[in-house]
Amino acid sequence: MGLDIYAGTLTRYYSHNWKTVVQQWAEENGYTFNRITPDGEPADNEEKLSPAEVQAAVENWRDQILTAVSQPDQPPYTPWPEDNGKPYYTDKPDWDAFGAMLLVAACHTYGEPVPLTVEKNWDFMEHPVIARLAADEERVWSLFRGTTWWLPLPDAFFFQAPLPTGDTAAIGTVGGLRKELEKLNQLAWQADEGTILSWSETEGYPVDGTVGTDGQYSKADIPEHTRYDTESLAKFAFSMFWRAMRFAKEQQVPILLDY
Repeated sequence: MGLDIYAGTLTRYYSHNWKTVVQQWAEENGYTFNRITPDGEPADNEEKLSPAEVQAAVENWRDQILTAVSQPDQPPYTPWPEDNGKPYYTDKPDWDAFGAMLLVAACHTYGEPVPLTVEKNWDFMEHPVIARLAADEERVWSLFRGTTWWLPLPDAFFFQAPLPTGDTAAIGTVGGLRKELEKLNQLAWQADEGTILSWSETEGYPVDGTVGTDGQYSKADIPEHTRYDTESLAKFAFSMFWRAMRFAKEQQVPILLDY
């Protein structure tokens, strides 16, 4: 499964009123693209609710979550707006680049050298230095604790909770993600925002990918590309997470990892 990052309303996400960058590319170039769910079924086969029904459901979920995480001695969190037309941001770091970003963060946290390359399709959570930071009780990063959602809240924390679909997930905040990304940049690069934003175009995989006549996508469907430059992949993913964080903060929308 590939990895996309999405920043936008939950209504738009669950109404399937958004397109991944690969879908956008495929349509612009005359290809057919079919999204597949984790269980192997076409995404279009999922039971569909109307956008109004989706919005009502996610607003109810949102209000329950905000009530649960609000502190008794503090003002309640303001609900973020939900609708089916608000702009969204999306891009595709894929898992290898996401893992490279975590590897750079973990290596700099512990003063370890960053490996020059990572293998294609590597199991990054099994890497010793990543596993060390994931288990570190003194240095707690949502990115290392399996968080896949970040809600548009200013305070930094994360928690386990049911999603609107009933599945349980680790959920963080955009404020917390911002602090983690700022810390990673300080540790590894000290780059200005213009440079960070450019990395999604100048860094990354040696081949962006191909879409075949059957609409199937491969980010690097060339045999010789079995290893990737760690720093380049890390910067590539970091740029996308930074863009998503900045967009989510400005638009007051959640960030989701879609896979």
